[in-house]
Amino acid sequence: MLRLMREQAGSWLIKVLLGAIVIVFVFWGVGSFRSQRGDRIATVNGDPITLDEYRDTFENLVDQLRRRFGNNLNEDMIEKLQVKKQALNQLINNTLLLQEAKRLKFRVSDTELASAISEITAFQRAGTFDRQLYRNVLERLRMTPEEFEVAQRNAMMIQKLSALVTSGIKISDQEAMEWFNWANASVNIDFVRFEPDHYKDVNPSLEETKAFFEGHKENYKTEAMVKVRFLHFSPDTYGSKVTISDEELREYYNENQEAFKTPKTVEARHILFRVDENATPEAVQKTQERALGTLKLAKEGKDFAELAKQYSEGPTRDSGGYLGTFTKESMVKPFANMAFSMNAGDISEPVRTRFGWHIIKVEKINEASVLSFDEAEAQIKKKLTEERGKSLAYDAAEAVSEVSFQEDDLLKLAKERNLNVLTTDFFSRKGPEKGIGTPSKFASIAFNLSVGEISDIQEFENGYYIIQLMDKIPPKIPEFTQVKETVRTDWISEKQGEKAKADANSFLTALKNGKSMDAESKQFNLTPASTGFFKRSDSIPKIGPEREIAETAFQLTNEKKLAENVIAGAKGYYIIQFSGRKTPDPGNFNKEKGDIEKRLLAQKESRTFDALLTQIRSKSDISIKEEFLK
Repeated sequence: MLRLMREQAGSWLIKVLLGAIVIVFVFWGVGSFRSQRGDRIATVNGDPITLDEYRDTFENLVDQLRRRFGNNLNEDMIEKLQVKKQALNQLINNTLLLQEAKRLKFRVSDTELASAISEITAFQRAGTFDRQLYRNVLERLRMTPEEFEVAQRNAMMIQKLSALVTSGIKISDQEAMEWFNWANASVNIDFVRFEPDHYKDVNPSLEETKAFFEGHKENYKTEAMVKVRFLHFSPDTYGSKVTISDEELREYYNENQEAFKTPKTVEARHILFRVDENATPEAVQKTQERALGTLKLAKEGKDFAELAKQYSEGPTRDSGGYLGTFTKESMVKPFANMAFSMNAGDISEPVRTRFGWHIIKVEKINEASVLSFDEAEAQIKKKLTEERGKSLAYDAAEAVSEVSFQEDDLLKLAKERNLNVLTTDFFSRKGPEKGIGTPSKFASIAFNLSVGEISDIQEFENGYYIIQLMDKIPPKIPEFTQVKETVRTDWISEKQGEKAKADANSFLTALKNGKSMDAESKQFNLTPASTGFFKRSDSIPKIGPEREIAETAFQLTNEKKLAENVIAGAKGYYIIQFSGRKTPDPGNFNKEKGDIEKRLLAQKESRTFDALLTQIRSKSDISIKEEFLK
């Protein structure tokens, strides 16, 4: 079935949408698609976890953190976040879940697997599975279709296990209402802030600065640095040597007709009136009547977008119900059938889907079209040139990599092949300052090499690299004279903070002894302020996003007006005092109920599944090599 699918589907312009694939494996902790490679580092009920699997999973986690923190990600952060432990736990948990799924005799048929893979958008052209795109995407992941299909089958088995465990979980109206009241309550506080920067009379002596340095030497340790030489095999360079004949262009066009078709699309807005799939007939009818009332307003000429902002219960409410442009396949059938039967400007009767009742307004229709050969020729030529350039670049890198074993080989082989060997300056884990497309990834590879070691072929957005580590400078504590000014600044900052905190504590003590905030503020030349009402999830007006202040504020009452302690925030030390509280309007509950139930259901399902995993793990035989237990 899978072989037949791969042989029969077409292909076109590569847009590698890796997120659609990777999310399955990141979510379930599937870190590697080559589970039979490498040394064994752990066993789970007899099943091995290999070093290569561990490295793949570790790098996946680091890449996620790098996308989140950018160049701020360093070795210390990776260590504090226990990424190595996370990687190993992901692999162990995935193995346990797969074993449990097999124990319960879950199966994924070839038909199910083929259907699931064909629906991944990263493998589709114009909504249809594309064999060539499938292979291209997997090639970029350095995987074979067989490896991917094994991993996908395993992930689907775990999803079946999850569905079994969570299928009976429900959220009651009471639970939803309690969460609504909790999340939408608001509070108002008065506050005074003691800012360290306002304390200007702090001037350390040289002896005090030296003493501070001696007590905090580790804070000034330099970062590890490395220096590398490397070869860069750019597809652009090799692409310039590629020639594509007219016959090849025409042949590609003829063999991939589906890729040049643009399906019909509709641009529309909608107003959604939520109703549960299993709602009673009375509830369905009542909601339909609400929809009909709003439809009447729309047909009388009321602005549809404004009606959506006022009445819609869907996520597009704030944008006036705007759905953008979509294909027929991207919407649920009843909605799509109605939208694609309408003309521009039409407003539909209420349409029932599993989400509720919809009123649809079609704003624009884009008819299906097909690119002619002349229109597609330049794109085809560009695509084939890029593909062949990349293939030639990899072949050249492989020719060097296969015979690079000794320290001097890289220079010798590069000279023989007239390749340019580039050398970096020393750089930290942030990577070289210039010349590399993804410097942090480049650095990660370099820091994992030993001096003199030559890397495998490494793929980057701009081609392939072979990297050799030339030298490494370990972290070290500098001489005091090198960091004297930094140390002095840090000493001043610490003392300013101590003074601000001490005054804030004195202020709070005075309030606890009966002094008013207004009167006591004058003693410190401060002016109290009021935040105004804010919710738990809000950034606090006049203060900012301070979680501890928000949590404390919602614990205060008329009976307990003062926070027990001074609260440290980003801008200083805060004393807060209760001013008032508001409960949410119950009338808004129905508008938010659907979203609340989904959120609470996801949380409850996650907790239930985690509990199952904990139970399975406690009964399992897990053996880990000693060096990976640290």
